[in-house]
Amino acid sequence: MERNFTLVILFAALICALGFVPPVTLVSGVPISAQSLGVMLAGAVLGASRGALAVVVVIGLVALGLPVLAGGRGGLGVFAGPTVGFLLGWIPAAWVTGAVVSRLNTRYVGIAAGIASVIGGIGVLYLCGTIGMMIVLKKTFAEALLLSLPFIPGDLIKAVVAGWITTMIARYRPGALLSRAG
Repeated sequence: MERNFTLVILFAALICALGFVPPVTLVSGVPISAQSLGVMLAGAVLGASRGALAVVVVIGLVALGLPVLAGGRGGLGVFAGPTVGFLLGWIPAAWVTGAVVSRLNTRYVGIAAGIASVIGGIGVLYLCGTIGMMIVLKKTFAEALLLSLPFIPGDLIKAVVAGWITTMIARYRPGALLSRAG
């Protein structure tokens, strides 16, 4: 129990720390940040429930007004902006990533984590983010999705990095890989 709590808080801190990597903001108003890598890793390493819980902690910090998002953003106003779908989408993205890693029956955990990151950390996240932009920016689904397309190459790189980091954790600290625990 204490170990789970510690790892959830550690991954929440990782997601927050990745928010300090300077973002690049696109025309849509949504910044390209490293934080989605943290979301992918939370799911891949901690598993579905604990990974999603780490994200809930981060979202709670944002709601309290702490500037833990890319560009030093935080506060309730973030929940009314074009990034709201991506922010709230981190929860199902981490959950799905963890669920896919735990269900892929392969000894190559890095490949499983990479595939899971594409499915959860990109597919699920983009669906939520696109819906959020569609609502906030008053666009059609296709128009909002088009605004998201420039993020795909960077997120594919993040999925590969998440797979590689998960491989390293599995190799050097296999007990820390809770997504594969029985």
